[in-house]
Amino acid sequence: MQSIYSESFDQKSSEKALDRTHRKKINFNIGKYNAVVPKGKMQFNDIEKVRSLAKNKKWEAVEHLDLYLTQFEEQITKRGAKVFWAEDSEQALDFIGSICKKKECKTLVKSKSMVTEEIHLNTYLESIGVESVETDLGEYIQQLDGEAPYHIVTPAMHKSKEDVAKLFAEKLGTDMNMTPEEMTLVARKNLREKYVQAEIGVTGANFILSDIGGIALTENEGNARLSAAFPKTHIVIVGIEKVIPSVTDLGLFWPLLSTYGTGQQVTVYNSIISGPKQSDEADGPEEMYVILLDNGRTNLLANAKSREALYCIRCGACLNACPIYKNIGGHAYETTYSGPIGSVITPHLRGMHDYKHLSFASSLCGNCTAVCPVKINLHELLLENRRESVVAGESSFSEEFAWKIWKQASLNRMLMNQGNATIKNWVVNKIFKGWAKQRVPLQFPSKTFNQLWKEKHKQ
Repeated sequence: MQSIYSESFDQKSSEKALDRTHRKKINFNIGKYNAVVPKGKMQFNDIEKVRSLAKNKKWEAVEHLDLYLTQFEEQITKRGAKVFWAEDSEQALDFIGSICKKKECKTLVKSKSMVTEEIHLNTYLESIGVESVETDLGEYIQQLDGEAPYHIVTPAMHKSKEDVAKLFAEKLGTDMNMTPEEMTLVARKNLREKYVQAEIGVTGANFILSDIGGIALTENEGNARLSAAFPKTHIVIVGIEKVIPSVTDLGLFWPLLSTYGTGQQVTVYNSIISGPKQSDEADGPEEMYVILLDNGRTNLLANAKSREALYCIRCGACLNACPIYKNIGGHAYETTYSGPIGSVITPHLRGMHDYKHLSFASSLCGNCTAVCPVKINLHELLLENRRESVVAGESSFSEEFAWKIWKQASLNRMLMNQGNATIKNWVVNKIFKGWAKQRVPLQFPSKTFNQLWKEKHKQ
């Protein structure tokens, strides 16, 4: 039985695929990305060797995840930070809620974090009466518009500057003819007031540094630094897969993430935070909490074939390369993580029954695998998800019956040669309606290859 998520995906993806205005905006923005990434890659003498090294480092981290996370906890708690292990989003939210209550928090500032989107932190904070303010410009725009992020790296990729100007005019009362630079200044003015008002600052983490007990942040606006430094309490929410063995590995991962994420050699702001303000320091938060979130990640960890999806460094390159994403956009997926990587991990994080359809929404062209900086075999993992869904009994009776008939016919040369193309087209496109529903109808040739071969060689 088709899930409600699958039905919604079919509807929304069909609508977006025919929306030429939407496609024009996406192609324009991805085109700008494609123009700068080759320049970023020029900093590497041997990009393939770098990618292989990065994959090996992530393999090491994931294969020994328990040891590296334990080491991280041991090191960061020595400097006064508190580590909380959350099995799911409910535990993470309850813990954050208890901190907000303890600190009598009224305003919370939040830097860009996909994990906080994953646990729906803003919705939860609103329910307990805490104002949560997105401080990343793209996330701020999306929050004003009441939308979820559209892209892992570029949350408002689907909006033109005219769209943003109209949104600012409606929500903030600004001039409709403002330039992007002028709108940025308005956002900066509004957000800087929030930094000094907030009792709590929330960030994610691009990497967990096991050996020194720190978290690494990479950004272009400085909002993560401000969110971590101004409020008296700093909360970090990070998925357990973000760990890397050593701080020295950042020399590999920071440039790689920057190049594949935005085409830069390195992002503007790169920070390492290893605890709250120390006794001999003048600045920084008085308390720091790190929430290590599982939320289904150990399901992937336990799967020997799909485990490598945990290597992902969230650069978004696979989204920009995917022909499906470029046609239907990020919101059609209705998941936190869209595109190829989202299609791989979401069925494991949120359930195969509800989200198996995402693994079938792929051309299997392999472009996602080709551009992945840590060489995750994404298109093969999409196929593995399809196999697992069938093994788990998630295919319908009609689908199984159709493939059995197809198999029997394919294994029998006489059956394949019988019947003309018109009859075959009718059987496939009219009786087995599932194929033509989302695809161009199959058109069989008038003669099979076997028949043509025999005629040519007169056998």
